[in-house]
Formats: sequence, C-alpha cells, structure tokens
Amino acid sequence: QVQLVESGGGLVQNGGSLRLSCTVSGFSYRLFDAEWYRQVPGRERELVARITSSGDNTNYTDSVKGRFTISRDNAKKTMSLQMNNLTPEDTAMYYCCARWGVNGYWGQGTQVTVSS
Repeated sequence: QVQLVESGGGLVQNGGSLRLSCTVSGFSYRLFDAEWYRQVPGRERELVARITSSGDNTNYTDSVKGRFTISRDNAKKTMSLQMNNLTPEDTAMYYCCARWGVNGYWGQGTQVTVSS
C-alpha cells in the first residue's frame, strides 16, 4: 500500500523556521523524484521544490530560493523541507509528492501558518 505521511507543520511567527518531513512506503522511492507543493484556498497548487531521485539536483520556485532547502534520504525513505525566514506569504497547506514521469503519489498535506 502506497503511503506518504507528512509531519512538521504548525504555527510559527514571521521570520521563524519549520522543518517538514514526509515518510513514504509501499513503492520504490529511490526511483522517484521528490517534490513539495503548497496550496492556498482558491489558488492552484504550486510546486515549491524538487529533488531528483539520486539527490544530485534540486530546483526551487523563485519565492523560496535561499530560504528553503529540500533533501531526501533514500535509505530511510524520507524527504524533508527546511523552511527558514518564513513570511505570512508562505502560509499554505504543504504536500509532499513522489513523482515518476507524469505519475505521482501524494501525501495528505500539513498546514503551515505564519503569523505577522
């Protein structure tokens, strides 16, 4: 059974930090790229960060560059998103995703709220 379980969301003050984690099971995670998305009600889901299956390459949306860091541990079947210098504009539901081509497995989401 495929499962992706996020943790680490919560309420933080402007300028604070959070670390999101996602633990996966039920598939060959090492073959999949890992991604973090976020979504605000009424808006499209936004790709925040991506890391390749090997961990050699990462990409970030412009608004989080220099503040967020994506990482993965294929042995532990986890992906993480370290978020620093958070602002209220980062408030959203965050989702982890394991992607192989056009196919993706999704977590249930974890809420991040940044107070001003």
